Amino acid sequence: MIPILDTHLHLIYPDRFSYPWLGGAPAINRPWSVEAYWAEARALGIEAALHMEVDAAEPDIEPETAFVLTLPGIVGAIAACRPEAIDFPAQIERLAANPGVRGVRRILHEAPDELSQSALFAQNIRRLADHDLSFDLCVRHDQLPIGQALAEQAPDVRFILDHCGVPDVIGAGLDPWRENIRAIARLPNVNAKISGIVAYSGSDWTTDTIRPYIEHVIDCFGWDRVVWGSDHPVVTLTGSLTRWVEATREVIKHAPAEQQNKLLHANARRIYRL
Repeated sequence: MIPILDTHLHLIYPDRFSYPWLGGAPAINRPWSVEAYWAEARALGIEAALHMEVDAAEPDIEPETAFVLTLPGIVGAIAACRPEAIDFPAQIERLAANPGVRGVRRILHEAPDELSQSALFAQNIRRLADHDLSFDLCVRHDQLPIGQALAEQAPDVRFILDHCGVPDVIGAGLDPWRENIRAIARLPNVNAKISGIVAYSGSDWTTDTIRPYIEHVIDCFGWDRVVWGSDHPVVTLTGSLTRWVEATREVIKHAPAEQQNKLLHANARRIYRL
């Protein structure tokens, strides 16, 4: 079994931190501990994980990052950040001082489009290159041109496009998502994450439902610029961690072992500097 490095694990500790958005997500509004994750993940071949920020309340951003880096099996963290803020330089200095922080993210797929379009936002994103930090780009399928414009303004920053560009599998289908993915993949500083897609596929999804999306992303970005993420526990909204891992392995099973290794763990170690 080819080992997996999970680049997109959310852990939820409501006794420690506040997550205002979880009030609108009752199905996962409860504790999700690292112990419970590993109880399922180890048997699936997952050997290490990067923690992805969980959009905690702003005062909890840095405490969340510090805490998750003390947990077993967590080899790094992608911290939350606020590039739209005037004090971003100070925030990123503090985050970068923690050697476990491998990158940052600002959730954009539920934010107004204009949030990431200001000159200040782009200027602050460019600062990440000075610290060798990546930026996880979380935009919806209809926001892909906005994400592309941001990546074009920060050519020295490594971007990782989360969740296959959040396609609307049930509604919009493959187009125009397919062409927008092809366009953003032309930027050499953008990588893609095979993750999160089942959350937009309905509870009756099958491997064949998600196969064309995964294959198109890999075809556009190539095997050297893709990583894999569980998006746990969001993945449980329409399935399970086990089901998602099994579906991924099924989709890529005919690829050479070298290419599977790149997607499942090798690229992540390079892109996130592990």
